[in-house]
Amino acid sequence: MSSKHLLDPEIREAVESFPGFALDPQSYLQVRADYRKMVEAYAPPDRLDKSGVRVAEKVIPGSAGHPDLRVIVITPLDVAERAPAVLEIHGGGFVIGSADFGIAKCIDLARKLQSVVVSVDYRLAPETKFPGPQEDCYAALKWLHNEAAELGVDRSRIAVLGESAGGGLAASVALLARDRKEVAIRHLHLIFPMLDDRTCAAGNDCIFFGEFVWTRPDNDFAWSAMLDLPPGSADVSPYAAPARMEDLSALPPTFISCGALDLLLEENLEFGRKLIRAGVPVELHIYPGAPHGYAMGVAGHLLEVTNRDSVAALHRALACDPGM
Repeated sequence: MSSKHLLDPEIREAVESFPGFALDPQSYLQVRADYRKMVEAYAPPDRLDKSGVRVAEKVIPGSAGHPDLRVIVITPLDVAERAPAVLEIHGGGFVIGSADFGIAKCIDLARKLQSVVVSVDYRLAPETKFPGPQEDCYAALKWLHNEAAELGVDRSRIAVLGESAGGGLAASVALLARDRKEVAIRHLHLIFPMLDDRTCAAGNDCIFFGEFVWTRPDNDFAWSAMLDLPPGSADVSPYAAPARMEDLSALPPTFISCGALDLLLEENLEFGRKLIRAGVPVELHIYPGAPHGYAMGVAGHLLEVTNRDSVAALHRALACDPGM
């Protein structure tokens, strides 16, 4: 049975026409190239509206034993002297994407929050496996914290935001920050995050999850590429798959959003439940009719509501002046 009849009507055509990734060891490089073309066609870099912000690329130190990495820093021109900041970690199943791909959204977020937004260009799997991507993202957080004065950032108001694989990496960064005790995070913002490799090994007992956009084969390849282990193996680190962390206490207040048709729905729900039981404030949104990547770039009620909920949560968490 298909979940087609459950799709939100406004996004059904776009979802059904989405070509999918079909990720595997033979195809992932071509998928990367195709995805780059698709994203650049949607938001050509030379036609981005950069009014009211300054966009700068920087090369920053990596974690000890890891190479330097690139970040993109978006700063509103009329930003307050000590502004909040958001570290943005892009999605792409650990194997696709770059800091550039979500730059239009980062610019929009910087304007709406009047905050500094830093997008991190972490290394991709399978060329770089755990803990490389996690260490890259943590290095970006540490740099943002240490360079707060130069960046005009209030280091007590830093949020970490990620989508899909970026959401999983954001949760990993929050765990590393908690346990290394070098950086404090004000807020953790997870949008349909990849948190649990065990979803690959679990029986697919619900026919309504993962039919569209991000499928079980995609998920299996992505986790295998990043872990260099079969998903569901006994010795997977919780810093690679945050859902495996037994103790989630002392994490920052967390926002989680997911579509009701997403393959990752149940791991997102379970992570939220564990956070709540650990005493962490959680805001959880589940959107009916939405698969993975539910925004889809399609204007309509679903996009409006998901963006509204996300930005409002960041406003509250960072105590921003709502310049929306």
